[in-house]
Amino acid sequence: MTANISLVLKKVNEIGFETHEAPVISEDNDVIVEVKKTGICGSDIHYYTHGRIGDFVLKKPMVLGHESAGVVAQVGKGVTSLKVGDRVAIEPGVPSRSSEEYKSGRYNLCPHMVFAATPNSDENGVNPPGTLCKYFKSPEDFLVKLPDHVSLELAALVEPMSVVVHAARLTKLTFGDTVVVYGAGPVGLLAASVALKFGASRVAVVDIVDSKLETAKKVGVATHTFNATSGGIDELIAAIGNERPNVVMECTGAEKCIQSGIEVLKLGGRYIQIGNSPKPVTFNMTAVVNKELTVFGSFRYAFNDYKTSVAILDNNYRNGKEHAAVDFESLITHRFKFKDAIKAYDLVKGGNGCIKCVIDGPE
Repeated sequence: MTANISLVLKKVNEIGFETHEAPVISEDNDVIVEVKKTGICGSDIHYYTHGRIGDFVLKKPMVLGHESAGVVAQVGKGVTSLKVGDRVAIEPGVPSRSSEEYKSGRYNLCPHMVFAATPNSDENGVNPPGTLCKYFKSPEDFLVKLPDHVSLELAALVEPMSVVVHAARLTKLTFGDTVVVYGAGPVGLLAASVALKFGASRVAVVDIVDSKLETAKKVGVATHTFNATSGGIDELIAAIGNERPNVVMECTGAEKCIQSGIEVLKLGGRYIQIGNSPKPVTFNMTAVVNKELTVFGSFRYAFNDYKTSVAILDNNYRNGKEHAAVDFESLITHRFKFKDAIKAYDLVKGGNGCIKCVIDGPE
């Protein structure tokens, strides 16, 4: 047996290390990846502290992690696009290839999706393994080869970036758009960066914490910022040059932000909900109707969103770090060795000024 040391969520507020049997090639297109870098997602912390997110309920121990990159360790005999030693970003959700959602290009909605570190809704409660382990198995076409300008550490940002790339595509975000992003956490900052990369002329980031807004300016993802405690809709409009946005990307799930986003949009604007709400919310439907707003929900990512995210990072650093338009590296504020992964989770759980925490793979 090849040892596969893993970080396991055993139950609410209890995580620990376990040694499992490493995955083996079982299909011709299988690839075994040695995981090198993994980011901690907010969903990981929800499972850690509450044991559930919506309908996904932890019933049995689960290997954590889904924001990962690594090096190809072994390939099946049918694999043609990758070889041992290639660096890859791991797309953690694999749908049923026979589902209507997969065939229509919206495989993120597949009801049979097997998503890393997400509790299975089946009665037996068996959970798909996460990526916080030594070795992880994936189909060839759910791995994206990394170009030279994208490090393994940066590739840990590809998963959350793909979430907002998907949202940007749904809203048909394009050149000249004025965008307001609610939330200056990791997803909000990445949403702002993607809006700029898609051609938005103005991107305003809204939060209630000045230090987060300062980060948005410092790393180059916001042309404007606004502290929501300093005023209402009129003050927000003034802060972005007395122009209402035509796109709102809501990344918090907070009711007040959702209400504000609907109110601030110009006539015919587009609103997209990225952040999840812990409970039902209310907002002004009259404004949606009378302004003829288009309201989207956005869930995970689908075809080519991962490849687009890798391309964004590659193009950003193609001419060197000193010429990069966005300092994505500064979004990674904390780094831990695998042996200290429990400390990493407790740090993120407690807040403590962490934007994105990345854990090394097992040595």
